[in-house]
Amino acid sequence: MRRLVVVEFLSVDGVMQGLGSPEEDTDGGFTHGGWGAPYADAIHEAVTTDGPNLTTAYLFGRRTYEKMAGFWPQQPDDNPMARRLNSTPKYVASRTLREVGWPGTHLLDGELEAAVGELKASGDGDLAVLGSGNLVEQLLRRDLVDELRLFLHPLLLGTGKRLFRELPAPRPLALTASGTTSRGTVVLSYEVLRPG
Repeated sequence: MRRLVVVEFLSVDGVMQGLGSPEEDTDGGFTHGGWGAPYADAIHEAVTTDGPNLTTAYLFGRRTYEKMAGFWPQQPDDNPMARRLNSTPKYVASRTLREVGWPGTHLLDGELEAAVGELKASGDGDLAVLGSGNLVEQLLRRDLVDELRLFLHPLLLGTGKRLFRELPAPRPLALTASGTTSRGTVVLSYEVLRPG
């Protein structure tokens, strides 16, 4: 059975918006896009080489999918991230998207809980969610997340979309791994403990 792992890059105050570039996500007048660039070259220092290799599928929300599909398919295979993303099955949870053009991508059918439950039951390894804040909120509400892998960057943004929003009840976590980079990013892996 697959484990659903949420992988997120955050500022210390929990902002996930606009990590990669100034134009990535300007909703709400956000002007700090690209804030993750100074920390990117050191991320590998705290990531085990097994992590990405355990991922057997990716799950995206519509907006994250559209951003990634507009970039990664055009990147060369000598880029390890491009090679992984382009060759691994991808699934998109969307109520509005009708077709996908990135090879190896499939739209989820039906209700989110049942569709993700089926994805988890139909394979081994990790089903990794990258970005996709609205989707992550829904997955947490439905107790579908097994692990949170958080890259906490030493920066306060003060504004922007936060990863963690309202939940119907507290979610206890168990720290399973941690590491740091030379740029001060802290990498934290938490198992999401089931209520009750």
